[in-house]
Order: sequence, then structure tokens, then C-alpha cells
Amino acid sequence: MKVSVVFAAGQVADVREVDLPDGATARDAVVESGLADRLDPAGGVAIWNRPATPATALRDGDRVELLRPLQVDPKLARQRRVAHQRRTGGR
Repeated sequence: MKVSVVFAAGQVADVREVDLPDGATARDAVVESGLADRLDPAGGVAIWNRPATPATALRDGDRVELLRPLQVDPKLARQRRVAHQRRTGGR
């Protein structure tokens, strides 16, 4: 089966296509792609933008995405935006 493995950082994306045997996992795809050194345990993996584990079985055509850890908690970021908008009158 053919699977894509993607690592994106800012404006740069590294996409690798790999051929794997049936029953392969996300971990197998990452190792085969050569991107295992970019896999951050704090970030994890996703398949088609849905959270997954490295042990998740893959299907032909899947897209395995290497996730980076969040830089800022989304809840905290929203609170900061609201506070800024209140201070500046919505500008």
C-alpha cells in the first residue's frame, strides 16, 4: 500500500511517499520515510488530521502527519486576544 508521511514546520513541508505491506502501522510509515528523527513524543501523529497513535494500522492512501507540540495553550491564547481587544477597543 502507498502512504504519505508529512512533517510541516512553518512554510516548509516535507512529504514522503512510502510503500508498505498490508497491516503496517503509523510507526512503520514514519520509520520507512526516514522522518523518525523529527517525531516528537510530545507532539505525536495524526492520520488525515485525526489524532492517532504510532500503533494505529494504516490503509492504502492514508496520510500520516507528524505533529509538533503546541507552542501556546489555545485557551490561554484566546484569553490573551480577548484581553488585548478589550484594552485596545477591538483594534
